[in-house]
Amino acid sequence: MRIAIDTGGTFTDIVYLHEGRLAVLKVLSTPADPGRAVMAGLAQLTPGSGVVVRHGTTVATNAMLERKGARVAFLTTKGFEDTIAIGRQARPKLYDWNQPVPECLVAAECRFGVAERVGASGELLKAVDAEELRALCDAIAASGVEAVAVSLLFSFANAENERRVADALKTLGVPLSISSKILPEFREFERASTVVANAYVAPKVGSYIKALAEDIAREYAGGRLEVMQSSGGIISARVAAEEPVRTMLSGPAGGVIGAYKLAQLAGFDRIIGFDMGGTSTDVCLVDASAGGLRISNESMITGVPVGVPMLDIHTAGAGGGSIAEFDAGGLLHVGPESAGSDPGPVCFGRGIRPTVTDANLVLGRLDTSRFLGGTVSLDRDRAVEWMEEAKGELASVEAFATGILRVIETSMEKAIRVISVERGYDPRDFTLVAFGGGGPLHACALARALQVPRVLVPALPGALSAVGILLADTVREYSRTVMRASGADLEDVFVAMEVEGRAEFNTDGLEGVAFRSVDLRYAGQGYELNLPYEPEMLDAFHALHKRRYGFANEQRAVEIVNVRVRLVAAAEPFEPSRESVVESDGADALAGTRRVYFEGVPHETRLYERAKLHAGDTFAGPAIVSEYSSATILPPGDVLRVDELGNLVIEVHG
Repeated sequence: MRIAIDTGGTFTDIVYLHEGRLAVLKVLSTPADPGRAVMAGLAQLTPGSGVVVRHGTTVATNAMLERKGARVAFLTTKGFEDTIAIGRQARPKLYDWNQPVPECLVAAECRFGVAERVGASGELLKAVDAEELRALCDAIAASGVEAVAVSLLFSFANAENERRVADALKTLGVPLSISSKILPEFREFERASTVVANAYVAPKVGSYIKALAEDIAREYAGGRLEVMQSSGGIISARVAAEEPVRTMLSGPAGGVIGAYKLAQLAGFDRIIGFDMGGTSTDVCLVDASAGGLRISNESMITGVPVGVPMLDIHTAGAGGGSIAEFDAGGLLHVGPESAGSDPGPVCFGRGIRPTVTDANLVLGRLDTSRFLGGTVSLDRDRAVEWMEEAKGELASVEAFATGILRVIETSMEKAIRVISVERGYDPRDFTLVAFGGGGPLHACALARALQVPRVLVPALPGALSAVGILLADTVREYSRTVMRASGADLEDVFVAMEVEGRAEFNTDGLEGVAFRSVDLRYAGQGYELNLPYEPEMLDAFHALHKRRYGFANEQRAVEIVNVRVRLVAAAEPFEPSRESVVESDGADALAGTRRVYFEGVPHETRLYERAKLHAGDTFAGPAIVSEYSSATILPPGDVLRVDELGNLVIEVHG
């Protein structure tokens, strides 16, 4: 049996296959020890021996957000110890003279240098001295660090010195993060930052993963733990414990994979994923005609550059728990501050500051008694009381709530424009796939603002990250900086990486298919575009460059900067059962009516239970479709149809 578990937020989502259909279980999260919620959920399912548990974890992300990682030593080439703090000298707010200096994850007294040097072409200019290494090991041990990050200059071209340093440091008995193993690429600051981030979270994530894997193996004989990585593939618990930097966007990556796979099954190959949770909104764009999933190697996690592959996901500080308040000038702001799970929205019974969830409840968009299947009761009267106090000079609580939704939806619309319009894509050519607890509540309004013609709400939208984790392939990624002309023979480099990858796969009893790609740029440029390694790659590069940046120069020389191999072991195929289409108006699922506000105007709105809808059911808004993990808002004029897979397909008008 294979089970996917996505932890984080208020609830931990557990998804599994039951009689050929996806089923979901939600249990309360245990932030102090997420593994307790995992084991509690497994206990309710009683999966038996040999279970494979696939896990999406926020332990690494939270350690970075809260700055509660390990005390880290950073070891680099002598004379470059402070590059990790100096960084790129880029100012995120150019004209803000009061912005604080970015916090470095390595204390000044924990930065060490070793006298060594490798040339830019990989020639060994100065070897590491054994006596100096012993003295360095003593100094690092005396500093009381819990992990060590090693990133020597040009170690991506020749790792001999770095390997010798790593061998000497093993005697310290703390986790080691080695740049030539984790990220053998040029750009020394980004490479160093990545291995420092890995070292920073390694003790916490490593101990968590190892303990959880042991618990699963003990409770369910032969049970195995696997972990979702940020690039959209599964890795073993062993790799996740050693290289936790690869799990920084574990949960959001699951959502992208789930949205893409279910959309493809429904016949949609060009999608914009819209995942609205409690504290933030994640958006992504996937175009099957342009290579499918988009991978970024230049991500920022809480202000720290991270160079390992991650799905290209843009995050906005807009979620169901985003707090609404007026500033001194009377302007309404919503987010990025969030009420979180404690105290949570006002309607949950503890919070006192109005949130987006409270606004949706006051406007009639949420059911007070059926939220999460009735396991959580929403207090509308309490929400109205506190919003009355906070509404300022607005005429009514409903006007305040309507304003909250307009502001938050504008923030989310901006996020979608970043990953579409600003990158040369027209949103009108895509389908908006809405998921997360709050995605279907706001999807149609966003689609109308962006002129997206269609919204898809897949099954289990509130647990789609776990669905994606369940259906994801097992993946390992490898890269090397080569700096060669576009016509160079790269076969030896690719073969070496593929041999390394297959050896690791064999350790886990897997066989994989290798996908080759290269990072290309025009000679003299400082940025690259990734494309599949194939005979037509230069033509594809010119076309992509023109789409992304508005110009191309086919006469200019092209350089191959990095080569990459993505080794994939496909997951067991999932073919959901399809229901016969019978044209109907959904009357069997009608549960009643309620007054709901749309754009500040109340409408008598039909309420449907999604579990009772059938393929072929079609009806127009205004309507609300409620289910266990979410609710879909259908504004007046939009038309909803249930397809043969049980997806809600909404044609957006106006």
